[in-house]
Amino acid sequence: MRYFEAHVHYQDRKFEPHWPAIAEELNRIGLFEAVCNGTSPDDWQAVAGLSQKHAWIRPAFGLHPWHVGNVGKGWLNELRQLLLSDPRALVGEIGLDFWMLKTARADDPRLSGLNRAPIEVQEAAFVAQLELAADLQRPPTVHGLDAWDRLAQILKHARLPSSGFLLHGYSGPSEYVARFIDVGAFFSFNGNFLSPRHARIREIFAHLPLEHILVETDAPAMPLPESHRKYRLPPTPDGSTPNHPANLEVTHAALAEIRGISTTALADAIEKNFFRLFGRNLP
Repeated sequence: MRYFEAHVHYQDRKFEPHWPAIAEELNRIGLFEAVCNGTSPDDWQAVAGLSQKHAWIRPAFGLHPWHVGNVGKGWLNELRQLLLSDPRALVGEIGLDFWMLKTARADDPRLSGLNRAPIEVQEAAFVAQLELAADLQRPPTVHGLDAWDRLAQILKHARLPSSGFLLHGYSGPSEYVARFIDVGAFFSFNGNFLSPRHARIREIFAHLPLEHILVETDAPAMPLPESHRKYRLPPTPDGSTPNHPANLEVTHAALAEIRGISTTALADAIEKNFFRLFGRNLP
């Protein structure tokens, strides 16, 4: 059985001390291909380097909404040139994040050192990257948090690649699903949704059209509930525990159970969906 990772951040420094063991574990579980998403000019070259070293890593480059407020001039042209330099490269991670403006604590450590870009600045960066994705026909991976209505409005009127786009780790309302599908959305299921508090999200993925579903870890973020963590990494100096990307195997099995189908049937569907959206990178 072949696994396909729709959204991960292998370039994260939390993985550096453990990368050889992680790569070996991913090979052992049967990972066939993974989309590794950059988030700002600061990590784009690290993503590119990993994709050059490992043919099974598909690079994606984008400006994440958390980093929009810190980026310098010229970032969009730099992004364009990077995408043009690699025909395999995708766009992402891009999107909107109103959570950090409306709900996040002022001292949230995840946002430390970041200038929280206002809504209109986030939207301008998002639309510019959607235009670039459409121009180059590189399907984008979209981040959305507490911005579902505005995302739906923008995506409805935007030019998009013909294959569609990914709403990664979808946690939005069920009533938006049909609206997003109408404009080409795929939705990736994350193992963090196995937490008891995410029953609503699991219910959405239980009924989503199978031909629009992918699976992700978003590692090292979005850890699985303790009871589901088959693969583990040591805690970081700040005390947090990175999500091991091999937990893709656990996430896949859990989604198959939620869907009431075999893991093999789900794997077959995920493989087809992955190639429909992202195209073929490997034979």
